[in-house]
Amino acid sequence: MDNSKIGHHISEQFNRELEDIRNKVLTMGGLVEQQIELAIEAYTTGNMEMAELVIKQDNQVDALEMAIDLECTQILALRQPTAFDLRLLITVIKVIHEIERVGDKAERIAEMAIKLAGVESRFPHHELEHMAELVKGMLHDALDAFARMSVEEVPEITARDENVDREYDNILRQLITRMMEDPRNITRTLDVIWTVRALERIGDHACYICEHLVYMVKGEDVRHLSQSELEKKVGSPR
Repeated sequence: MDNSKIGHHISEQFNRELEDIRNKVLTMGGLVEQQIELAIEAYTTGNMEMAELVIKQDNQVDALEMAIDLECTQILALRQPTAFDLRLLITVIKVIHEIERVGDKAERIAEMAIKLAGVESRFPHHELEHMAELVKGMLHDALDAFARMSVEEVPEITARDENVDREYDNILRQLITRMMEDPRNITRTLDVIWTVRALERIGDHACYICEHLVYMVKGEDVRHLSQSELEKKVGSPR
């Protein structure tokens, strides 16, 4: 990680505390990335043991969120940081919330994998796997940008959400058609829709992480901006 953006403090302990927090965020992010990978594999293969593992891992994610949150709160109270250090801590608190929500979505997919295990068709596999690759790539790159404290890639990452939304709409149309053709498919198809919706939301959370990162690095709030406005706002980082 690029340590040059963290201020050089009289207290080396403070430097270590900030670095420790960032490392814990990335550990949490890596765990959630693994959850998504396992959840999708469990869903497409019907592997219930793998799905159960994803559900159990959610406790680790929740524990990390609470530990990091507490550490940030203690530093805010004891160190009274300013400028970039303050934005770093505020951003971390927001980012770990996004990561925890992604973990919840992975858990939801794992639960659907268990529910649909043994069902002849968990349509549509190919489209769902492709959508999963898109959102996994977005999340990975968003976390990588956070690790490097670089906003240069942010517009490119958030632009990919249009592809995710397009894939989501395409799958949704297929599933609605399937329900209309045979009402007996409605219950199972609704479960698939929940799974696809969870994937779509992971892409959104990756975008939110990018927005928080811009605030941390540049001190500017870019939430609710259009893609074109974001591209204009995000120049070279300070």
